[in-house]
Amino acid sequence: MTLAALGVMNSDAVQEDAPARAEVEDVARAQSGDRRAFERLYHRHAARIHGLARRMLSYDEAGEATQDVFVRAWEKLGSFRGEAAFGTWLHRLAINLMLTRRGALGQRRARFLEDDAVLENLPTRSASGDFSMDFEAAIARLPEGARTIFVLHDVEGYRHEEIATFLEVSTGTTKAQLHRARMLLRGHLSA
Repeated sequence: MTLAALGVMNSDAVQEDAPARAEVEDVARAQSGDRRAFERLYHRHAARIHGLARRMLSYDEAGEATQDVFVRAWEKLGSFRGEAAFGTWLHRLAINLMLTRRGALGQRRARFLEDDAVLENLPTRSASGDFSMDFEAAIARLPEGARTIFVLHDVEGYRHEEIATFLEVSTGTTKAQLHRARMLLRGHLSA
């Protein structure tokens, strides 16, 4: 008979499970109105959500978008059923919110920019002679559709089928936009 069968757990397994149990407890407490528990959830996930916002939107909008995600999470916490990890639920909530936000931003920008030709006029190298380019800056220069799909697929690891569902487009569109994003990035980074 094994130790696990006798109910004796390996101390490493108990330590590895502790953060997961703490998160489950914090979610339950936050659902019952405990603001400190929600604050712990915020601190546990804020950096990842901020990074996603920075990549999907822009550095300037990331802080506000991150706060919007957590305000929405607090409002919707009662709908979290625990079928997935809280972090997964929060991440999907964040993506949906950022896609909505980008749609509104895109409508405002459409009044000023007619097409992607503007990208051709942007400088590709810094004036200081430093020929390295920040990868996140290169991502930020991508057109919105290509940037969204690149971030969701190559950075966040979603499959084309999942992205197509999020964006309500075909998988062919997501594959074409990903190819476009990669080609544009290659051009930006090698110039």
